[in-house]
Amino acid sequence: MKVYRYILFFILISSILWSCRKENLDENSRLAFSTSQVSFDTVFTTVGSVTQNFRVYNPHNYDVKVDIFLAGGRASAFSINVDGLSGTVFTDVEIPARDSIFVHVKVNVNPNDQSLPFLITDSVIFRHGKTVQDVDLLAYGQNAHFIVADAGSGSLRYKIIAHEHEVAHWTNDLPYVIYGGYAAVDSLGTLIIDPGTKVYFHSGAGLWVYRYGNIQAVGTKDEPIIFRGDRSSWFDTDYAQWDRIWLNESNIDNHFEFVEITNAFIGLQVEALSEMLSGRTILKNCTVHNTYNSGILARATRITAENCQVSNNGACGLQLHIGDYEFTHLTVANYFSQSKRDNPAVYASNRYESGGYAFIGDTRANFTNCIIYGLMTDEVGLYQSGNETTLTATFENCLIRNSQSLSSFVNCILNQDPKFTHNSNQDYTLREGSPAINAGKTGTGVTTDITGAPRDATPDIGAFEHQ
Repeated sequence: MKVYRYILFFILISSILWSCRKENLDENSRLAFSTSQVSFDTVFTTVGSVTQNFRVYNPHNYDVKVDIFLAGGRASAFSINVDGLSGTVFTDVEIPARDSIFVHVKVNVNPNDQSLPFLITDSVIFRHGKTVQDVDLLAYGQNAHFIVADAGSGSLRYKIIAHEHEVAHWTNDLPYVIYGGYAAVDSLGTLIIDPGTKVYFHSGAGLWVYRYGNIQAVGTKDEPIIFRGDRSSWFDTDYAQWDRIWLNESNIDNHFEFVEITNAFIGLQVEALSEMLSGRTILKNCTVHNTYNSGILARATRITAENCQVSNNGACGLQLHIGDYEFTHLTVANYFSQSKRDNPAVYASNRYESGGYAFIGDTRANFTNCIIYGLMTDEVGLYQSGNETTLTATFENCLIRNSQSLSSFVNCILNQDPKFTHNSNQDYTLREGSPAINAGKTGTGVTTDITGAPRDATPDIGAFEHQ
């Protein structure tokens, strides 16, 4: 994979007057460590404990006294031993000049304890004078397939799970936990995900299908595929728990069916890196919700979606820039209340900026039998940049909240409450008396709804057919 690597080294050179008196210690002196992270990479199948160690170096010409403690205190799953003594807090530990000490770290894990997180983390803190340093601790909790980034740098760390012409097959025997960056499908690689598979992402992690790669994530009504953060359900309103699913250009269609994507910074980002190719991203019976930024962000690509719910997004539900987009029976409902939202539920433009460059190209976006509703007065935003390229957007038999009727609205219902069952609980099924019932266009070929229930001869607008 061709990835830019940025490696920045900080070299600290201190010139200190010679003194054997510890009270003359430079409070900003820094220690050195044999590692920045201690990882317990054993996946336990029974209750077990493992001990690892690291060294703490004093590179200076004088003795250093340091306080050492676990950030998690007595509640931590880890315990430490400093030069033969066990505990969680150690004060005035002396490290002689040009010498070092060992810190031993132990973790005890019961992999069948469902109250444990998938990843157990903590830090050993070193405080001396005004200087505070730490060594991170990482262990695996519950049984899972763990994928830990081991390449790249900065915000673009990754672990290649499918190399060129390889197929990675994720089954539903155990959850998958992504840590430290992206699980990456390389060029011409393929990832197949079975029904019922659950994929959990640690903070900042994501899934990346690099250009010419492919993903087939096809669940079922009874066994959907779940992509979510690795924190417990108590944190379901903590958005941006992980980064995003990021797809680049390909000549092969990517498929998502009966998939739920939740609690990401961006749910799904489909973006060409250098060229727009013929492959499409196909979404059927999918839910993308609870995102800090946009639910679906598309740039110079092609998407076809039917029977999907995109909801509770801090920016747009659908943010579309250049490309070809076809949406049928979508419910795009944005009642996001975690912060002020300035972007409409659906935004389409023939222009976008990235990396300091502006890109302009033709955009076609068709919406049929879709609900686009939320808290803003105008939940549709269309932006045409210049006359070199075109923006063509059509909304047919849609229920839309917008202050004015646009020429692109055909047989649409404007500003009528769709009568969702429960907005705050994100239950977007339709109550009796909804204007969306039996108001859809016929002949779309979509014969079931997002739950798999059959649609009437005169279908309802939105992802859900009133039962």
